[in-house]
Amino acid sequence: MHNHSSAREDALSSLRHVDGHRHAGPGSTPVPGPTRVALVGNPNVGKSLFFNYLSGMYVEVSNYPGTTIEYTRGRYRDFEIFDTPGVYGISSFSDEEKVTREIVLHTDVVLNIVDAPHLERDLFLTQQLIDMGKKVSVFLNLMDEAKKIGVEIDTKRLADCLGVPVFESTATTRGGFDQIDSAIEEARRGHQEPSLHQKLHSMLTMTGSEAEALLVLEGDEVVAERHGLKPGKERESLYIARRNRVNGIINLVLSDKNVRPRLATLIGRWASNVWTGVPMLLGALYLIYLFVGRLIAQDLVGFTEEKLGQELWEPWIRGITTQYIPPDSWLATILVGEFGVATMTITYLVFLLLPLVIAFYLSLAVMEDSGYLPRLATLVDRALNAIGLNGCAVIPLILGFGCVTMATITTRLLGSEREKRISTSILQFAIPCSAQLAVVAALLAKAGFGAVLIYSVTIFSTFVMIGTVLHRTLPGESTALLIDLPPMRLPRLDNIVRKTAYRTYYFMKEAMPWFFAGALGVGILQVTGLLTLWQNALAPLTVGWLQLPPGAATAFVMGMVRRDFGAAGLYELSLTSHQIVVALVTITLFTPCIASLMVMLKERGTKEASIVWAGTWIAAFVIGGILSQILI
Repeated sequence: MHNHSSAREDALSSLRHVDGHRHAGPGSTPVPGPTRVALVGNPNVGKSLFFNYLSGMYVEVSNYPGTTIEYTRGRYRDFEIFDTPGVYGISSFSDEEKVTREIVLHTDVVLNIVDAPHLERDLFLTQQLIDMGKKVSVFLNLMDEAKKIGVEIDTKRLADCLGVPVFESTATTRGGFDQIDSAIEEARRGHQEPSLHQKLHSMLTMTGSEAEALLVLEGDEVVAERHGLKPGKERESLYIARRNRVNGIINLVLSDKNVRPRLATLIGRWASNVWTGVPMLLGALYLIYLFVGRLIAQDLVGFTEEKLGQELWEPWIRGITTQYIPPDSWLATILVGEFGVATMTITYLVFLLLPLVIAFYLSLAVMEDSGYLPRLATLVDRALNAIGLNGCAVIPLILGFGCVTMATITTRLLGSEREKRISTSILQFAIPCSAQLAVVAALLAKAGFGAVLIYSVTIFSTFVMIGTVLHRTLPGESTALLIDLPPMRLPRLDNIVRKTAYRTYYFMKEAMPWFFAGALGVGILQVTGLLTLWQNALAPLTVGWLQLPPGAATAFVMGMVRRDFGAAGLYELSLTSHQIVVALVTITLFTPCIASLMVMLKERGTKEASIVWAGTWIAAFVIGGILSQILI
């Protein structure tokens, strides 16, 4: 398997609009090289299943330059295959659309994957691709689902109406995949409205291709600026004409027997209804907690981290290293010391983080493949609107209770930078991870119900306060929830395993350098004495302001390395019930652990990550101190 972060620049040079790029207009000279094939479609239509079949394991995954959106590139025979983000149209409204636009503009053939049960919705994108003058073949995917709900599609007539080849498929069973070669070879330009075709051709001398001419007419500012043109003002009229054309095609090719709703359809409706959806959500969260929070985070990780990591790996690597390096040297401290690059970092990555990552992505894949995840987003959308987020943010927020590091990465799913900032801040400030929660729960159990109540109200109030303040102060507006509701179905094991394996591999490959960098930084602080200095500097604050024992300063320093280490350090102290509440509120709101900080630096940049990191220090000690003055 090949995944190169350096592939970002290669991708940029192969896709970006440059003098040598391929044009669809007349008179253009084709650039030699493999035929580029883009898989394009709405979200959740099965593009990735097509891509996995075509590319096997020889793929590259990169963030598209200038965005946090990933796209995937692979090889199939003599073709270069691109799997694009799911979109409802080609434009510049979101990062997903921008990435898909650039890939489509510079591709030779488009395989448009269409959700057959939602044909009316998906054909808008199909017609836009045809209007762009691209060579297109259409795959009607999920034909098995369409037949189950009584939808019949006249495939031959649809092909005649669109002017491009149309094939039937069921990607989950690879039905129709034997026609992919034919689809690529037979792809052709479809039927454009004559008046639109004339307009596009009149602009070829200015834009070089019909595709870019269409986007300029539709008001795409990026493409217009690229050619020194003013964005057109015809988006609304073009969209209305396209929708009317699609409606006319639908009336000709689609028939619906209106069979009774199946059980899966009813479950899907219940999941979106507030009265039935909330109990279902609580049940789903409890199952996820049992699997990720208890079975994996506590039982399995407890074994792998302590037995395999701390008792087997660390003594073994420490023994080998100290044969060649003096144990009391600064180099040994950095390599195999308490925060060693070869000890703590490997234990974290392999024996702690890896099981959590696999469990996380496994849970996420099950919710995705079953169709429950988008319904959950719909259910909580209104509540999250109050803090500047839409329903999609429920995914990273839920994942944060398992691992804040992982959840920070999943903020990529959100539609705007504003929402990513809000959700990342909430995760770092007010969401305790599962490892920390276990220690918190044990301490609160000793403190009594009153302590549990005060702790819960304080953390929840902070959660709401941070979201509200950021919502009202950050410029811009949050995006509306535009989400597809695929049919509810039993997840397929091969899909779940494949998704989990791919995501785990790429996450670990991205995370490793940041973990090693963080461990190296802490090691340097330790050997230079700055770590002890920091610890001593915190003592007056923890004793005087928080009114905790002197040993609490050590717990907070350990909390910077890993959150549950800090909470565990408090467990060893002799604390009253009120001191337990103050200590736990402070350690929960306290600075993110090294892993979260490293990922936040990568995802949000140095400036934003530094502001959040400093803000957690201030918020933790201000709120904890106020609570201390009230209670103690």
